[in-house]
Amino acid sequence: MNKIAVIYYSMSGNVEYVVKKIEKELDVDLMPIIPKKDYPKKGFKKFFWGGKSSVMKETPTLEEYHFDASQYDEIIIGTPVWASSFAPPIRTFIKENKEKLKEKKISVIICYSGGGAKKAIEKLKEYIGIKEFQKELILIDPKEKETTEKKKDINHFIQTFKRSIK
Repeated sequence: MNKIAVIYYSMSGNVEYVVKKIEKELDVDLMPIIPKKDYPKKGFKKFFWGGKSSVMKETPTLEEYHFDASQYDEIIIGTPVWASSFAPPIRTFIKENKEKLKEKKISVIICYSGGGAKKAIEKLKEYIGIKEFQKELILIDPKEKETTEKKKDINHFIQTFKRSIK
């Protein structure tokens, strides 16, 4: 059976919202990525410090985590879009596990509010060192602005994993 790890960072809860829906339907191991020093959660500071950290390609120190890539056939990476890129805590995780990820099937969940999702996906592929993701799920504010269409997109993403497991 295919074993799947979902590695994600979620500041405002959108990525976590999607990941929890996936966890209800699939046998996955969730692994939240948590920076030791969190980013401001609202207002100008949120966008300034998050954007600066992303543009400067910072790799914040993470809370301790345990990831054994050999236990998984597939990896799903979940990240918000910050300044048309992926979140810096995900950058740290990839930097620390790059060699382990190279032989895995990798899919991505991208949540955003202001744009830049396609650029973020391209930057993430380049940083990991892969040509394509197995599956991609791109959503605009799925938690705050839940719609029937977004629910269908999440369900379709889940179903593609169910089909590949069989």
